[in-house]
Amino acid sequence: MQGFLPVLKVRAAPGRPARGCVIAGLARFPCALGPAGIATAKREGDGVTPLGSFAIRRLWRRADRAPRPPTGLPVRVTRPDDGWCDAVGHRRYNRPVRRPFSASHEAMWRDDGLYDLVFELGWNDRPVRAGRGSAIFLHAARPGFTPTAGCVALAPAVLKRLAGRIGPRTMIEIGGPVPRPRRRAI
Repeated sequence: MQGFLPVLKVRAAPGRPARGCVIAGLARFPCALGPAGIATAKREGDGVTPLGSFAIRRLWRRADRAPRPPTGLPVRVTRPDDGWCDAVGHRRYNRPVRRPFSASHEAMWRDDGLYDLVFELGWNDRPVRAGRGSAIFLHAARPGFTPTAGCVALAPAVLKRLAGRIGPRTMIEIGGPVPRPRRRAI
């Protein structure tokens, strides 16, 4: 197996804020972004995919859906009672929680397959700032690459493929336009 990638680059598509591509070394893969596109000013529920460079903290996986992919990241097996708090005023804001949970939260165990493999990004987590946005993930895209709530979404096969190339020092760099292919000099 080749070494881990130092960086995954996420670039927006010109004129299509909710679409873009992930660049992994020399490979490019289409991705879905939040409906408001990439921006620096991120708030809870605004549909923005945050601009910046972020650590990839760990991989969450549904053990009942597929075998563990090779990866250099810590892996957490998702359980049916896993959730993620998105209640701005709650002390567990932008943290994993156990369901049932009385405050607003997102279910990590989903029937639609979007969270079968989820890469947890280091967004607004060290330290957590209320209202700056929660749960920015790299996860599976819906058919047609429809917009996410602010995450980056790829085809499920691409997520599995990239898992083996993501290690503890791999960063995800979100922002900038999609670079045009270089033309060779004649």
